[in-house]
Amino acid sequence: MQVMSTLSKRSTVYFEPEIHQALRIKAATAHISVSDLVNEAVRLSLQEDQEDLKAFEIRESEPTLNYEELLNELKTHGKI
Repeated sequence: MQVMSTLSKRSTVYFEPEIHQALRIKAATAHISVSDLVNEAVRLSLQEDQEDLKAFEIRESEPTLNYEELLNELKTHGKI
């Protein structure tokens, strides 16, 4: 986890009460701030998005098959 720097930006985020309570408990248990916990969660989510976009880019040149073609192919191979 990264500690908040002097360059950090402030933002107001509204959590459902149960989510806020869980965040506070998890942060206290891990001996980190709620801000650090939220920053790490957002960082992981953005990293996941980046990985997904890379996967799409890699598969971009693969041929596409529409639903009707897929059904016909499954029927041809005795799958349905």
